[in-house]
Amino acid sequence: MTDLGAARVVLRPIGSPLPLGFLGLFVATLSFSSVQLGWVPQSQGSTVALAALGLTVPVQLIASVFGFLARDPVAGTGMGILAGTWATVGLATLTSPPGATSPGLGMVLVSAGVAMLVPAAAGRQKVVAATVMSLSALRFVVTGVAEITGVPVWMTLAGWTGVVLAAVSLYAALAFELEGTDKRDVIPLWRRGDAASAVRDNEAEQLADVALEPGVRKQL
Repeated sequence: MTDLGAARVVLRPIGSPLPLGFLGLFVATLSFSSVQLGWVPQSQGSTVALAALGLTVPVQLIASVFGFLARDPVAGTGMGILAGTWATVGLATLTSPPGATSPGLGMVLVSAGVAMLVPAAAGRQKVVAATVMSLSALRFVVTGVAEITGVPVWMTLAGWTGVVLAAVSLYAALAFELEGTDKRDVIPLWRRGDAASAVRDNEAEQLADVALEPGVRKQL
């Protein structure tokens, strides 16, 4: 809690939502990659879509909300875009024949990939998180091209991009979870600048600019 003249701002500690969101991403991207690479039959695409809708989308929506509540617009925006994109992919997969491609879905995915570059660029001081978001952008764009062209090699490339994204998102989830429980870096997160100060500076230094935060200042 900090006093700002006549105003008083109450700060409520919360757990980091990033591990939850990244684990949801891990499940969705690896599951869809297994279909794209032929590891499971295309007829199982509906089951994968249900998993995305039932698991990934809800946990990423939760992560998005708590990202904004934690005054982290990068986490809030990134997780929100991811949740919406996976919901679209899940619904499109459920309502399409197994193995079908859709240029319309492809354009949505390309657009979502470009949109993901915004939080990825803004979050560059959190190197691991920014890498996950950048790879998510690449995964959506490559999958979008595969959906638009219907060329099998693009679908294979999308699948392997998804596998790489799954590995990096699992690493990120573990790194942020361990940081939250141990209050220090256990495996490298490569925080820089303000992101590093956020876990090292004392309370007074961290709250110095709280009056300028959205929800405290008069306008967004």
